[in-house]
Amino acid sequence: MKSDVLSVQIRGILPANSGCALFVGNDEKVFVINVEPQMGAIIGMFLRDQPKERPLTHDLIQSIFKGFNISVERVVITDLKNSTYFARLVLQQDNEIARKLVEIDARPSDCLAIASAQKKPIFVTQALFDQVEDMSEYLDKINEGGAEPD
Repeated sequence: MKSDVLSVQIRGILPANSGCALFVGNDEKVFVINVEPQMGAIIGMFLRDQPKERPLTHDLIQSIFKGFNISVERVVITDLKNSTYFARLVLQQDNEIARKLVEIDARPSDCLAIASAQKKPIFVTQALFDQVEDMSEYLDKINEGGAEPD
């Protein structure tokens, strides 16, 4: 793995009026990616291994990948432009001839849902990590059940 990416995890999910805040980070820093409320709920279900009555879209994608011998290698959150995050889904396909790696441009919310469903690693580029505001204090206050920090 290149040294220009850092390992991160989904550290928290907070429903909000206009969407859902995903707190993503590590012990050094946590930042927020805002997603649609439904995506926040889906990611939460995958993180909790909550059973579903019917397969969701991300379950369907996982079944298609399995059928074509494709595995998710990792997710990389790559950039932030005009308040929009960008991500790459890194896939691997093995067959009798070769191993093929493919990177696909995808919404971070979809990447995080797929990574959560399949328990795959999540990374962020060092440049983006340096750019985002640290929201660790907010997440700590939320987890303590307190108000927003001063």
